[in-house]
Amino acid sequence: MIIDDRMREFFGERAEETVVEQLVLGLGYTAVATSDGGLGVAYTWLDDKRSCQVMNPYRDYEGRPASELLEHLASSHPVHRSMALALVNALNHRNALSLPEDPRNDLLFDHFEVGQGTRVAMVGFFGPLVKALNERGARVEVLDLSREMGDRESFYGKLGGWAEVLFLTSTSILNRSTEEILAHVGKGVRTVLLGPSTPMAREAFEHLPVHMLAGTVPVDREAVLKAVRHGAGTPVIHKHSRKVCLVVDG
Repeated sequence: MIIDDRMREFFGERAEETVVEQLVLGLGYTAVATSDGGLGVAYTWLDDKRSCQVMNPYRDYEGRPASELLEHLASSHPVHRSMALALVNALNHRNALSLPEDPRNDLLFDHFEVGQGTRVAMVGFFGPLVKALNERGARVEVLDLSREMGDRESFYGKLGGWAEVLFLTSTSILNRSTEEILAHVGKGVRTVLLGPSTPMAREAFEHLPVHMLAGTVPVDREAVLKAVRHGAGTPVIHKHSRKVCLVVDG
């Protein structure tokens, strides 16, 4: 994906100057802590676990230049990509901390003028977000194949002519479907890439019709690392993080 190339190019120099201090590969999320004080998380993609090993051969990245881990953005191995995306978020940690907070998604909803009758397409089921959208009176269509929700072809058709807003999970970066999905978006559809895996860097998405990034920035390093070690999910990680947003389209 072009997104991968853009992230490697944009964060390459920073990765050369940074060392991986800690890598935690949890069942729910992966976390990377770096020598510059950064901490980033990304969803752990484990769809194809068939043995006791999730990485073969094993390699210890701790104490090594972050650039070695960044190269795994190009890997076809989903766990490698999870680690690399968590690293990207760690390298971008300081910048992301300066972004406006949006704990209840008010900035997100207001930016896209979500209200009564707004037609929202969502890739990846976000339960609390769906509840909030319903409370605003929005009409929501969801595609989440892991939950057997929606039909891909029918959903893509709605992206071209029905949807007004698209909420796209950032785990699409891990399975390399982001650009495929956005290729079906019709003119005038406004899109947001969201979730704890989201790289809060507009440079990675300038070639795509992405209008906002909505992600998660850890603020309590030890609490987040512990949550990841214990296999905790998004609600626990959010307790020790900030939800932030970045308008990409100005």
